[in-house]
Amino acid sequence: MGVPSGYTSAQVVQAVPTGINSALVLISSTTIGNAVSSVTVSNAFSSTYDAYQIVVSGGSASTANTLNMTFGSTTTGYYFFRVFSVYSSGTQSVNNGNNTTSFDVGLGSTHTLNANCFVINPNLAKRTVFQNWRINADSGAVGGFVNGFEDSNTQHTAFTITASTGTFTGGTIRVYGYANS
Repeated sequence: MGVPSGYTSAQVVQAVPTGINSALVLISSTTIGNAVSSVTVSNAFSSTYDAYQIVVSGGSASTANTLNMTFGSTTTGYYFFRVFSVYSSGTQSVNNGNNTTSFDVGLGSTHTLNANCFVINPNLAKRTVFQNWRINADSGAVGGFVNGFEDSNTQHTAFTITASTGTFTGGTIRVYGYANS
């Protein structure tokens, strides 16, 4: 690649920005084992980022289940609002969690595991806020979203995803951090 017409090499070098952070940075990638009921991702959150995206993809569940999440060792104080719809009928349901032991971050089926969760403030001394969508890839299943918070000022560094029933095999849990600047 040469220097564009009408420019000197020095002008081109000066035009290249420096110090730019990528907006979304891959922090970790964890492979899910064989027939496990839970997976803990350590060192997922740090003071480097205030906002994260957690993506679970691939793999499968032994039976249709919910993927539940906890932050660190906190097993109480999860508050959330959930909306979902049955694909085949369009029947919708709305419910909530009030001071529960975890929140549902995604769904597992015999076809795939999936979660796409946005997390804000997990490593700050503030409430941790989350929002995610959930899709079950089985026929006649449901899809929807969940949002809420974990009611403590705990600075979390890890999270655990647990199957509500049965186990899951394969797939990947990826954690991305959103650049603060």
